[in-house]
Amino acid sequence: MASLANEIAGAGGQVIYASTDVRRREDLVALVGLAKERFGRLDVLISNAGVSPISPLDDLRVDEWDAIIDTNIRGLLYGIAAALPLFRTQQTGHFVNVASTAAHRIVPNMAVYAAAKSAVRAISEGLRQEAGDRLRVTVISPGFIKTDLASSINDRALREQIEQGMQKIAISPDAIAQTIAFAISQPAEVDVGEVIVRPTAQS
Repeated sequence: MASLANEIAGAGGQVIYASTDVRRREDLVALVGLAKERFGRLDVLISNAGVSPISPLDDLRVDEWDAIIDTNIRGLLYGIAAALPLFRTQQTGHFVNVASTAAHRIVPNMAVYAAAKSAVRAISEGLRQEAGDRLRVTVISPGFIKTDLASSINDRALREQIEQGMQKIAISPDAIAQTIAFAISQPAEVDVGEVIVRPTAQS
């Protein structure tokens, strides 16, 4: 994080960062508070943290199911709980929540992960409907992206399968960053609801 912060500062940007575990509600409260303290406001909260220890349900990896739920669902909700009151006070704010193409196409071994990402979409849509005309909510659903997400998969065969798929067709994380920047850059009255971003080679 420090190297990225230095890069941003070196390019003339203003930056501050804090180590944050989205599974801890107090960490999200502190992060939002830090933004308000340093910059006087919070314009956008991007919820991107996620884990994907996929496995067949028959393996009964309940601890891994818990990890998916705690990070991918609770982490999202904790971020909303931390930022929503501030957004209401400001009368402006933008939630950008990262789901997955797994929420659109269910495949074997990904039931719990897909359920969590489907929850991201459902929560985001409910939030959008409750947000009124001052707040914006965007869902970004990436497909195969060049990340280290597969490192959380403990099933060796499945991890190798996902890694091979990434090596063959995954696209740069820049595609997601540019999509988020597009959604944020729209006029205040324009709400980009959801964008699916995936490799052209992905089925």
